[in-house]
Amino acid sequence: MIGLSLRQLEVFDAVATLGSVRRAAETLHLTQPAVSMALAELERQLGNTLFDRERGRLHLNAQGAEQLPLAREILERLHDMLRRHPDTQGALRGTLRVGASNTVGNYLVGELLGPIVAQHPMVSLHLTVDNTRAITRQLLEHHLDVACVEGPVHHAQLETFRWRSDALVVCAAPSHPLTQRRRLRPADFAGVHWILRERGSATRSLTEQALTALPPGRILLELGQIEAIKQAVIAGLGVACLPQAATQDAADTGRLKILPTPFLSLDRQLSLVLHKSRYRGSLIDAFMKSLEGSPHG
Repeated sequence: MIGLSLRQLEVFDAVATLGSVRRAAETLHLTQPAVSMALAELERQLGNTLFDRERGRLHLNAQGAEQLPLAREILERLHDMLRRHPDTQGALRGTLRVGASNTVGNYLVGELLGPIVAQHPMVSLHLTVDNTRAITRQLLEHHLDVACVEGPVHHAQLETFRWRSDALVVCAAPSHPLTQRRRLRPADFAGVHWILRERGSATRSLTEQALTALPPGRILLELGQIEAIKQAVIAGLGVACLPQAATQDAADTGRLKILPTPFLSLDRQLSLVLHKSRYRGSLIDAFMKSLEGSPHG
């Protein structure tokens, strides 16, 4: 006889998402002892512990990571069944956890989330912004439902879908000597001071690939935020490769100059990423469909 309950699965999902019994109890409007008992009973019935306990926080172990997608699938299938009830009037509800790498989350968030907000206003969205490596890790650990990144993702457990095209541009302060040249050549970049993103970001990876086509320069700064790099470039500290969307405002106001570099390959693709074991219920399906036919694709 199956003794699992929906409450136990909800507790499992909440603790996995929030990392603590206390926060799960607050979210589910239960007492902490009730959450602890439900989780302990679930582990007993499954014959395995699902979490490693460390300094008051719970981290999914190997068994938990294997069971979590199955538990979420059961819960989401139930929600999909309830959405068919006549009283729901067909409105899509629920919470979708979206991850975005820095360029997408800081400069293209309207394009990413605007369509589903317009089409399904009752859906709650939680957005996490970090570099591509960190977002990919959170997706693998089931902390996110879907992600959008600008870097290539190659992992056996992840599946990618093309969203839209994008490009980096080389930029400098208007007073930089390179802006005074009528026609730039690769040789003109010899000894240039570069300001780069931190390692692990897709922008850094593509920049390093582009720099192989140029004479050696000097890496002056490594910064973790695009805005910080942009301000350093405006201040005349060096040259940088930045997402075009991030430079447009400064270029339009004359604070930044975009350098013509047709000899560099700076085009890239933005991708939607899903965990292969993640059940794609109504929420994920609606999100993916909302981005189909992007005018930038």
